[in-house]
Amino acid sequence: MHCITRRQALTIGTGLAISPALLCLANDEQRRFKIGACDWSIGRGGQLGALELAKQIGLDGVQVSFGQPGGEFDLRNEAVRRQYEQAAAEHGVEIASLAMGVLNSVPYASDKDAERWVEECVEVMPKLRQKIVLLAFFGDGDIKDKPELQEEVIRRLKRVAPQAEKAGVVLGLETWLSADEHLRILDAVGSPAVQVYYDTANMEKQGYDIYREIRQLGRERICEFHCKENGFLLGEGRVDFRRVKDAMDDIGYSGWLVIESAVGDGRSVQDSYVHNQKYLRSVFL
Repeated sequence: MHCITRRQALTIGTGLAISPALLCLANDEQRRFKIGACDWSIGRGGQLGALELAKQIGLDGVQVSFGQPGGEFDLRNEAVRRQYEQAAAEHGVEIASLAMGVLNSVPYASDKDAERWVEECVEVMPKLRQKIVLLAFFGDGDIKDKPELQEEVIRRLKRVAPQAEKAGVVLGLETWLSADEHLRILDAVGSPAVQVYYDTANMEKQGYDIYREIRQLGRERICEFHCKENGFLLGEGRVDFRRVKDAMDDIGYSGWLVIESAVGDGRSVQDSYVHNQKYLRSVFL
């Protein structure tokens, strides 16, 4: 069944009675997406204060960094996890997902510490009631056009995938790879616990047809999205988010839309993100 949006329900006809079933469909669509932001993109990377700032911006939640051991807000620490849960409740926002941006400088494909940290993150996620963690493959961690590193990533993912499956969590790969290249890795690992974390601007920058790729990967292979532009506010750059939504509709995606990077010239980060979350709500909700 195709769900109509709340706006569509309200414009079906002035003066016409709208059935409870129709309103239910509209409410389901309204709840289909939540809007968040990366803690690092709002200037609070790995900091508890990201939750308060998210509330001020008008976001539903925050993607929270999981980094090296020993930091002030190390999620391996039970007391820190309690702080995050308390702050989320106090400010009325959620933790959307976790992200291991640390893998950009400590590569998962080659560093033993990185492999261990991913395992530790999998252990922590159920304790924080989290289902998705982004594994980053940029900078020093880039595996594009590096088949030997891709093979090592496959070997390591095969080792951790049973642990992730048992914990009921998903490892989302964010890379420069195309949909075909991602699918090769996912098929080789062969686990529903390993999926793609799809970043709209990164993939557009690579020259991929992102609207086709979203449909090609499908709902079972995409765990979450970064809604992003490089050097623009959302709605003012190269990504057509209405076409992104059409593709999401086709694959049946529901969940978090996490804003990253999109900051406009002459605007503060906070003002940019207020604009960005309002724009996404105008398109998706």
